[in-house]
Amino acid sequence: MESSQSNQRKWLVLLSIGIGTFMTALDTSVVNTVLPVIGKSFQSEVASVEWVVTIYLLVLSALLLSFGRLGDLRGHKIIYISGFIVFVGSSMLCGLAPNVLTLVICRGFQALGAAMLAANSPAILTKSFPSEQRGKVLGLQATMTYLGLTVGPSFGGWLASVAGWQAVFYINFPIGILAIWLSLMSIPTDKALKSNERFDWLGAVLFMIALSALLLGLNQGHNWGWSSSPILILLGGSVALFMLFYHVERTEINPMLDLSLFSKRRFTLTTSSAVLNYIGVYSVIFLMPFYLIQGRMLTTAEAGLLLTAQPVVMAFVAPLSGTLSDRWGTRWPTVIGMAILTVGLFFLALLGPESSTRTIALSLGVMGLGTGMFISPNNSALMGAAPRHRQGIAAGIMATARNFGMVLGVGISGSIFTTIISHGAGSTAVSDVGGAIFFKATQVCFLVAAGIGFIGVFTSASRIVSTENEK
Repeated sequence: MESSQSNQRKWLVLLSIGIGTFMTALDTSVVNTVLPVIGKSFQSEVASVEWVVTIYLLVLSALLLSFGRLGDLRGHKIIYISGFIVFVGSSMLCGLAPNVLTLVICRGFQALGAAMLAANSPAILTKSFPSEQRGKVLGLQATMTYLGLTVGPSFGGWLASVAGWQAVFYINFPIGILAIWLSLMSIPTDKALKSNERFDWLGAVLFMIALSALLLGLNQGHNWGWSSSPILILLGGSVALFMLFYHVERTEINPMLDLSLFSKRRFTLTTSSAVLNYIGVYSVIFLMPFYLIQGRMLTTAEAGLLLTAQPVVMAFVAPLSGTLSDRWGTRWPTVIGMAILTVGLFFLALLGPESSTRTIALSLGVMGLGTGMFISPNNSALMGAAPRHRQGIAAGIMATARNFGMVLGVGISGSIFTTIISHGAGSTAVSDVGGAIFFKATQVCFLVAAGIGFIGVFTSASRIVSTENEK
């Protein structure tokens, strides 16, 4: 029988994790919103200011697995709290940055802290709660993510207008201090289960460089040109480095990435489903502002209000689907969730120049329902498929899958969109595009995303899950 004190403590753990999750999600959406303001403040070109976002994505994605592994070796609590300290400190430095270059460097350190947080928070939750509550708590964590993404744009715009763009970084200080105090008080001190294992520095460096090259190539491909020398070098180099990384990990006694995890059908298919889900979701996140603002001539405020339909629905559904998966298993909620997401993407593919705002909101809401239904059970299945001494690396893989899917979603949709536009209008500039070709491009992109979601339905349905693993 669980004592009242231990029960209270585990919910305080969830609160501290939730605050950290909300803070990093809020920061991501807020910074994206105020980029034009930052660029104007420093009188910098768009290409320079974009690195404020790009460097964060690259550093975060490249370090997730490493910090997940370090959490398994050295303890998740110490890495998690250290991440908070780094994130809060670098946030203050971001606000004090005198130029774009300094801001980009500080954002890199901010991403380092975010990687320490993201790679260890699911592991802490999984170890703090019994397996029959895993889906519920991971769903609540997902809710905090989407709440941060939802309120970020409007909150960031208001805060920047009242106190300047620096305030969007300074706000992390009070939030972070509260979360650090709660984490120190509530999160149990853990010890490495395999203290004799050493950290695989060679594997970590190879993976970091390979993934950074791959993500940068995918992120910039539609801007630099897929056949350009820089893109070919980045993509070709990443393939070669990943092959070398695979060889090193197979021969390493204590590998950074335990490849045996992927020998488990459940783990591999769950990870694949996560990537496919995020490809579909981020295709919409990337293209819908263009459709609403450039295509439908809505104001930024009107577009922002419509775009909240997806994360708001997702935020409510995620903990409910997690609770259902705790009772009935993770397989069917993930299948149903991916199917609903696919339907929502197909509805978006039917949108045209005359579609009502109600139809747009409904389509985004259906998409949010599917995402919320899918994400918590899938995360629970992924964490449950990994042994206890590999929870950190499993959490790192889960977060890496999210970022990889995000970049692929933007890269695929961006490439399709610009290709159709350039062939139909002779220009890739959205401001030069009008009429039917614009809506054809968005429809094709959403239809491709729906096709990817359809594949995700089958990967989710293909998992062979034992009754023992479901609990």
